[in-house]
Parts: sequence; C-alpha cells; structure tokens
Amino acid sequence: MEILKVENLTKKYGKGENEVIAVDNMSFSIDKGEFVAIVGSSGSGKSTLLHLLGGVDRPTSGKVFIEGKDIYSLSDNNLAIFRRRQVGLIYQFYNLIPILNVEENITLPCDLDGKKVEDEKLEELLKVLGIENRRKHLPNQLSGGQQQRVSIGRALINSPSIVLADEPTGNLDKKSSDEIVELLKVSNKKYNQTVVIITHDLEIAKEADRIIKIEDGKIITKGA
Repeated sequence: MEILKVENLTKKYGKGENEVIAVDNMSFSIDKGEFVAIVGSSGSGKSTLLHLLGGVDRPTSGKVFIEGKDIYSLSDNNLAIFRRRQVGLIYQFYNLIPILNVEENITLPCDLDGKKVEDEKLEELLKVLGIENRRKHLPNQLSGGQQQRVSIGRALINSPSIVLADEPTGNLDKKSSDEIVELLKVSNKKYNQTVVIITHDLEIAKEADRIIKIEDGKIITKGA
C-alpha cells in the first residue's frame, strides 16, 4: 500500500542568473513498511528533498502526499501539527534539547501534542534502543551514538506514518554507524515502520530494500 507519493516536486532558490534548482521535477512513491535509501553526492539535492517530504520546507511546485493527504494544502499551523504527529525526523546532529534528559527528549512530541505517553511503548523503546540505563542523563552526558539513539526514540514514540533520517550516521564512528543502521532496520521490521534514509554512503544504502539515486536534483534510478 502506497504511503508516500511525490508528484512533479520542484524546489528552486534564487532568481534569474542566480537561480538554483535543488529538486527538479521529481516523482516517485514509497509503500508502507518499505526501507528506502535515497543516495547522492553532496549538493545533489537529497537533504532538500527530505525536508520537502517531511513538511519542513515548502516546494516551489509539485505535491507530496502522505497517506493520501496533500500535505502542502495545509496551513503552516496545521502542517506543523501534521508533521509532529505523522512524520518522525532524525537528523545528523541529533537536535536534542540540552536541558531535557533522555526520557524527556524522547517523549517531547507527545508533550507538545498534549498526548499521554504510553509507558509500555516508552519502556520498550528504551530497551530496544539500549538506553534504559541512561533515561535520566542529559544529552551532554551521552556519546554521539547514544544521542542518536535518543533521536530515533523521539522519532518513533508517536508511531508516525513515516520516519525520515537525514545522514543519521554522518557524525558517528563506524561501530556506532552500524548500530544506528541496525536500529533503523529493527524499527522497520519490528514496528512495520516506513523508513527513508538519506545518505551518501553506499554501504549503508545497501542495507535498504530499495535505493533511489539522485544527481543534480533529478532522479537517476528508483530501484526495484
């Protein structure tokens, strides 16, 4: 079943001679439960694409549908609510709140939504992520790999429609990178979570079910 559909998506910056087309008329779809890697070199447009898929930035033209909803038909306020509830975002530099501990960072989306935290889900996530003994630690008391585990927990706590990860291993050593990719695979299989990972690392991309390759803002291959 199709969970994400992209139609003629374009994002331009600047005007006239200074115009840059970061995403150039892309169209593709992703099914529920798929683990998809979007690969490309630096400057290929992959991070811009992820921000458009997640409703972080608005396109110049084109549409993005998540579970059949045209997300860019929503007002800024409703888009922010939709993003918080339906999209789990994982960034390269974690984006944790420094004054909140592990447990508080993970449950932040629930708190912002006025939604009661499912204690059973939280406990399971902490265990799966291997950070149950770090729940009261602040971000600056954690390693990079542990901080990224927290950001994965935060992305999964609301059981979003789709999880989008932007170079989630780019700031980590090889061992931690392998562990993070394995955790994303576990979330994909254990929770049937749709995962889209942006990466320039082909070894990481090979762990996905399908690879979409982009270059100069265009899709080169969509995989099988």
